[in-house]
Amino acid sequence: MARKVIAPCGFHCIKINNLSVTVGKQAILEDVNLHIHCGTFTAVIGHNGAGKSTLIKAILGEVPSEGDIEFKLKKDGASLDLKIGYVPQHLAIDKDTPMSVQDMIISYGFKYPVFLPVSKKLREKVLEILAPLNAEDLIDKTIGTLSGGELQRVLLSLALMDAPNLLLLDEPVSGVDAGGVEKFYKLIDELKMHHDLAIILVSHDLEYVRKYADKVVLLDKTVLLADTPGVVFRSKEFENMFGTKEESDV
Repeated sequence: MARKVIAPCGFHCIKINNLSVTVGKQAILEDVNLHIHCGTFTAVIGHNGAGKSTLIKAILGEVPSEGDIEFKLKKDGASLDLKIGYVPQHLAIDKDTPMSVQDMIISYGFKYPVFLPVSKKLREKVLEILAPLNAEDLIDKTIGTLSGGELQRVLLSLALMDAPNLLLLDEPVSGVDAGGVEKFYKLIDELKMHHDLAIILVSHDLEYVRKYADKVVLLDKTVLLADTPGVVFRSKEFENMFGTKEESDV
């Protein structure tokens, strides 16, 4: 049985205030400010070395940073606890690993030893976790045999199992074929519409960003521009970075 789907309420907002990361004497990020609402898909784009992955790591608290992140109710400004789901850029998996999707979820999600028998009730919980991503049919597949798209569905299932307020995706379709990339972005679009969360995705896939994102952040150590895809892709800042720009609305 699938978990209950919760539509975006529109009452929550996430504010990233003056986020900066310095390594030694080198500034990786400088005064990054973003304002993100639940039920929206924000894509972060920029050239290599612009600080995109560092931004994700800073939000996760994996690298030391200055600044702060607020998660509040829009109506009265009350602070809330921010829960974050995360899908990494790369996941090193041995193709010969005997671990199944079920093993992976119960070990990571439930801290249950994979060598113990799995009860019917626990298996049903795993199926519930996979259901929102239409991944129930993958439950008994071994991790090493999954296609890129199948693995992403499993990882998204894990990222969403604790009902996060913010979902972070760091170039999650790296190595996935074109057909799989399109399916992935459609899936993200569905998650945005049917779950009460905000999505931040780091991407080089400009065509799909233009098609699916609600907001685009052009990053080069700091935020050069944050607006709709049409505005960003037609901007001088975009042209300076990528050597081209859109000539009409998208």
